[in-house]
Amino acid sequence: MTSGAAISVRGLTKRYGDRVVVDDVSLEIVTGGVYGLLGPNGAGKTTIVRMLSTIVKPTSGSATVNGFDVVAQPRQVRESVGVLPEDTGLYDRLNPVETLRFYGGMQGLGGAALDGRIEELLRLLDLYERRKDRVATFSRGMRQKLALARALIHDPPILLLDEPTLGLDVMSTRAIRDYAKEMARRGKTVLLNTNNMYEAQLLCDRLTIISNGTVRASGTVGDLEEIAKTKGLEEVFINLVRSDRGLES
Repeated sequence: MTSGAAISVRGLTKRYGDRVVVDDVSLEIVTGGVYGLLGPNGAGKTTIVRMLSTIVKPTSGSATVNGFDVVAQPRQVRESVGVLPEDTGLYDRLNPVETLRFYGGMQGLGGAALDGRIEELLRLLDLYERRKDRVATFSRGMRQKLALARALIHDPPILLLDEPTLGLDVMSTRAIRDYAKEMARRGKTVLLNTNNMYEAQLLCDRLTIISNGTVRASGTVGDLEEIAKTKGLEEVFINLVRSDRGLES
């Protein structure tokens, strides 16, 4: 891994039979800040996040997260990341405190330290008043905030957010975005998987656009505008995704 990189990916590929979902992707994500992974539905973004979080093994290539290899050192990788998947996967019969105690215990946390961390996160994400209510009664936005608290329970240095605001109301969306910015301000690394151009431009320091499993371009918004010879991230995205040139800065 290059010095200063939180995530380093080299030639990462994932195949399912004859279908190539991620094709020879390389990324270098420095420590601190928000890095955007943009692409249309089916581009391979979620598969990349799953490989980086050790849920799915690469077919070929390599990736390190916080200096640990995703294949050879999966336990250390899982300890280093907090993952907010598109599907929250919460247990309806539990309340927020029970949910976070369960996942905190899986991370080796317990006692007063865990109780304090649970209260901190529930207050921060405006869920404390509903801490004794079953998750079954929660709105989608509340579930997403609880899933974010679950991802953060062990205070990981790296966050992997997969479409974190998809389908949320304005207030829930603002809360998730504000927290992502706050985590970056605290020196954590946030990988944001999204196809929301406004969100990407608002939050991301650097971005990679992928289509059909391959990298089209990487850089700041200004870099991408120069590559695509157009202004505005939405126009850049459309031009690069439509292009079959496979441009990469």
